[in-house]
Amino acid sequence: MPNKSPRVFSREFKLEAVRRILAGERIKALSEELKVLRKDLYAWRDLFRAGGAEALRPLGRPRKSDAVAPSVRARARDVAAADRGAPERIAELERKIGQQQIELDFFRQALRRVKEARRPSSGPGVRGSTRSSKR
Repeated sequence: MPNKSPRVFSREFKLEAVRRILAGERIKALSEELKVLRKDLYAWRDLFRAGGAEALRPLGRPRKSDAVAPSVRARARDVAAADRGAPERIAELERKIGQQQIELDFFRQALRRVKEARRPSSGPGVRGSTRSSKR
């Protein structure tokens, strides 16, 4: 028996199916035509009714293009264009990030060395840090 992974449908595909359902097409016929389970069509219809087209977005992490709204990008461009000192500040912040990355790498390496140097306190044949008290 082949191991099938679940099909992933785009928002546009789902929207078109929901529009056809809401236009009056029978779900059984639509299910057979699109080769989609009827329960999925009912679920998409219910999601659309509850939250509109946004509710039909695919599961998982959004694409980079969807992550930042175009209005936010436009605003950032406008602010950068209006501020003449922005390139210098950006360069300064990038230098600071670089310095912080160097420090982070240093501390990671130091932590790794400390962990390697520590004696194991448990395991077969290893004495614990304190002896058990036997009266």
